[in-house]
Amino acid sequence: MRSDSKTASIGRQLSFGLAASLVLGAVLLGVVATVLFERAVRNYALENLEYESRTVLTAIANGTQGVYLDDARLSPAYLTPFSGRYYVVEIEGERWRSRSLWDAELPVLTEPGPAPGLIDGPEHQRLLYLRSDFRRYGKSFSILVATDMAPLLAEFNEIGLLLLALGLAVVVVLIYMQYRVMRRVALRPLQQAQLQLQQLQRGERELLDSEAPLELQPLIDEINRLLDYMRVSLLRSRNALGNLGHALKTPLAVLISVAERADPQLRETLQHQLAQMQRRITRELGRARTAGEVRGGEHFNPREVVPLLLDSLERAHRRELTYDWQVPAGTLPLEHDDMLELLGNLLDNSCKWAQTQVRLRIECPHSQILIRIEDDGPGIAETQYDEALARGGRLDEQMEGHGLGLGIAQDIIAAYHGELELARSSLGGLSVSVCLPLIGGRGAA
Repeated sequence: MRSDSKTASIGRQLSFGLAASLVLGAVLLGVVATVLFERAVRNYALENLEYESRTVLTAIANGTQGVYLDDARLSPAYLTPFSGRYYVVEIEGERWRSRSLWDAELPVLTEPGPAPGLIDGPEHQRLLYLRSDFRRYGKSFSILVATDMAPLLAEFNEIGLLLLALGLAVVVVLIYMQYRVMRRVALRPLQQAQLQLQQLQRGERELLDSEAPLELQPLIDEINRLLDYMRVSLLRSRNALGNLGHALKTPLAVLISVAERADPQLRETLQHQLAQMQRRITRELGRARTAGEVRGGEHFNPREVVPLLLDSLERAHRRELTYDWQVPAGTLPLEHDDMLELLGNLLDNSCKWAQTQVRLRIECPHSQILIRIEDDGPGIAETQYDEALARGGRLDEQMEGHGLGLGIAQDIIAAYHGELELARSSLGGLSVSVCLPLIGGRGAA
């Protein structure tokens, strides 16, 4: 069962995790930067207000009529109504206001200075103020200066939006860069392991490279141990089956000899049972030689194997048959012995039933290997296809091995996860088609 790619992809999970970390980090950085920047703007404004407080203090003069405030020494902003810059001076019961306040009033602050803060001003302005206490000309002064924060906040918001856009762009670039790095660097060992597994299936290597990142090293070691164990087990099983088959040949030969001298009725029964045993042994020996997908052995080269195979069949059957064959050049990622066994059995069947001609085609379209063997013999009725493909089934008891060849071929094809189909040939006889998937999508090399 195939898992959902969004949950099964390590690359996506790592990318989402890193992206979430980057976004979270960017948000936290933005919050911290906003707080720090706002504090810096506030401190800058308070420094200006402190300077303005001292400017107002220096504008206080002592004349013949007593202490007074000389507006000429102040900024013209204090003379423009609702300019956003205001002051209030309190001196022993008197209260001097800037003309910029017009008819508005600022709250009376009783806390001793210096004391900064925010208050509501005229025209719905939000004012940052600074109250300071001084003593001059023998008198105590309380000076409150205030400035409208709206222009500063507007500039602050503009800069904040610019920084936000820049931050988002940086985050997007970083996410893309880490995705590329993830694909090219972090996941490269997994891609190399996948490539090595494909090479292993095609027979280009016997084990995976032992050099791997620490995180993958245990997995690579376990796969190599499993491969070595399977190789040893397969070799032991083949040897055991081969030894058993060869050990039974001599007793079978003795029994066959005895059966030939036995009573006619008993001879028929013995010969039938011994024939069944001989076919079974031959079949199991063939299965023991079946590799089941390609291993690190010799690849199959049809241009080299097919002529030799047809020559052997021609000598074995001693018949005047025409062999029409077309195969691709180069090697195929299939085990040599398996394909020799497969083609040998299928061609042998066709040679036994063909009248004058046997046709062989091997093609490699769309990551597949297609093998088609046809003859001009009597063929098989469609109703008998299933019977011919049944395990151990035979259609003609008089001609040795017809069903047996298909049975051995089925074992080899099943080991390669392929398919076998029977059909009517254009030559008039039987057409046997074999489709084998190419490992790693590779055609003839």
